[in-house]
Amino acid sequence: MRNDTTICSRGSLGRPRVIVVAVLATCSCALLPGCQKQLFPEKSPRSQFETYDTLRLQNQPLEIPDEFGNPQPALRARLTPQN
Repeated sequence: MRNDTTICSRGSLGRPRVIVVAVLATCSCALLPGCQKQLFPEKSPRSQFETYDTLRLQNQPLEIPDEFGNPQPALRARLTPQN
């Protein structure tokens, strides 16, 4: 006599649940940092040199609009020698 019954172990039924829980935990951990405040705010100085220039009223703009109104880096204004 042959025994053709298949036996499902309890571990094989729990495996998809473990995978789903692991994926949900990974997704929730990836999304949680988005709820925190910004690490480097836009208004804070970027370096000690920018703070120095701001205190002495010699700060240069970071961006200037081009002829079409698009913001471009103000390299010429920032890199020219100051008198």
